[in-house]
Amino acid sequence: MELTPRRRLQLLAHHGLFVVLLIALTALLAYLAREYRIEHDLTRAHRNTLSAATLEVLKQLDAPVSVTAYAVAKDTRGENLHRQIQDFLRPYQRAKPDIALTLVDPREQPRAAAAAGVRASVELVVEYRRRTEHLAEFNEQAFANMLMRLARGAERLVLWLDGHGERKLDGAANHDLGEFGRQLQQKGFRVNSVNLALAQEVPANAALLVIASPQVDVLAAEVQKIRRHFTGGGNLLWLIDPEPLRGLQPLAEMLGLVLTPGIVVDPRAAQLKASPAFAVGVAAGYSRHPVTGTLNLNTLFPFARQIGIIESEEWRATPLIEVAQRGWVETGKLDGNLSFDKNRDFPGPVTIAVAFERNVGDRQQRVVVVGNGNFLSNTFLGNGGNLDLGVNIVNWLAGDDSLITIQPRSAADSRLEIDPVTLYLIAFSFLLALPLAFMITGAVIWWRRRKV
Repeated sequence: MELTPRRRLQLLAHHGLFVVLLIALTALLAYLAREYRIEHDLTRAHRNTLSAATLEVLKQLDAPVSVTAYAVAKDTRGENLHRQIQDFLRPYQRAKPDIALTLVDPREQPRAAAAAGVRASVELVVEYRRRTEHLAEFNEQAFANMLMRLARGAERLVLWLDGHGERKLDGAANHDLGEFGRQLQQKGFRVNSVNLALAQEVPANAALLVIASPQVDVLAAEVQKIRRHFTGGGNLLWLIDPEPLRGLQPLAEMLGLVLTPGIVVDPRAAQLKASPAFAVGVAAGYSRHPVTGTLNLNTLFPFARQIGIIESEEWRATPLIEVAQRGWVETGKLDGNLSFDKNRDFPGPVTIAVAFERNVGDRQQRVVVVGNGNFLSNTFLGNGGNLDLGVNIVNWLAGDDSLITIQPRSAADSRLEIDPVTLYLIAFSFLLALPLAFMITGAVIWWRRRKV
C-alpha cells in the first residue's frame, strides 16, 4: 500500500487521537482509583481484612486517635519499616479516617523517643482522649486489645475470692484461671484477690467478684461479707462445679438456684473424640443475650452440672447456654458404658449457665452463674470459644457489654503446598512456553509489517 502525504496525515491524526484518548483514559482511571477504593481479600482466612469485631471496637472510639511510630526508616536488612507500619495501619485508617500517624526515627530524634518512654526498637505510642498505650507487636489481636483498653477508659477491678483453695486468676496450675486472668489484663481489666478472713469488706470499687469453686468451707463471717456486698448491688461471677457449695448455700438461696446432683453427659462429645462427660455448647444452644448473642463458636464444658432457677419477681433470669440436647444429667458413676436411666437421671437439654439482673437503687446489678469452672481453666481455655465466652461474661458484668472479644486469626493459607508435577508444569509454562510464545508472536508481527 502506497503511503501518500494525505495517508500519512490521516495516520498521524489517528495516532495523535489515540495518544490523547489513552492519556485521558489513564487520567480518568487515576482519578477513580484515588476517589474510590475497591478491595477483595482472596486469602482463605481473610487475614488482610479487619474482622467485624475489630470494626465494632473502632466504632466505640468517638474521638480522634493519634499514633506515633518510633522506628528507624530501614532496618539492618534494608527493609523499609516506616512503609510496613503505614501498611499495617492503613486498614484501620480506612475504617476510622481520624487515626493520624506520625513517623519518628529514634536515631534522629533520640530525645523525643526517650521522653515518650520508648524501649523497643519498633514501638507505637497510641493516644486517645489523653490516655496513652504502648504497643510493640503488630497484629490485629494486639492492636484491637489495645484499642479496647483505650475505649474502656479507667481500669475495671476484677476480684476473686481467695483463701479456700479456689481457682486463681493468677495461678499457673492446670485447674487455675491464670491464662484467663492474663487475657483480662490485656483487655484493660485489673485482677486481684480478696481474702475475706483478712479484709473488712469486699472493696466497693470492684467491678465484679469471682467465686470459683472453693475447696473448703467459707466461714460464716466471710459469707456475711459476701452477702452485704451482694445485697448492695455488687456484680458476681460464680463458677459452681459438681461438688458441695462449701457454705455458700445462703447465696444460692438469694438467687433462687436449684442445683441438681450429677454431671452432664453429652453424646455430641464423641464427635470430638472426647469423654461423654465433656458437654459441648453450640450456637443453637446459646440464648439471645449480650453475653452469647455474638458467639458463633463451639464451647467445651468438662464435667459440668445443671443450673436450675426458681422464677421470682426480684430477678430477671435468662438461661444462657443449653447443652446435651440428646444427653442427660448422670447421677451415677461415670464408668463403663453410660446409659440414660429414666428412674434417676435427668434428660437433656440441660441449662448450665444463667444470667441474672435486677435494679438496686439507681444501679443495675448483674450476676452470671455457670455450672462449670473447667471451661476457663488453663487446661481448657483454648478450646473453641471458651475464651470468647469468658471475656464476654466479664465485659457484661462490668457494664462494658458494647466491647467484645477479639481472637487471633488463623493462617490456614500461609503455606502453599504444590506437588512436584504441578511445580514442573508451572516452571515449564512461565520459563519456556510463555516466553517462546511471545517471541513467535513478535516475529510473525514483524514479518507481516515488513511485507506491507
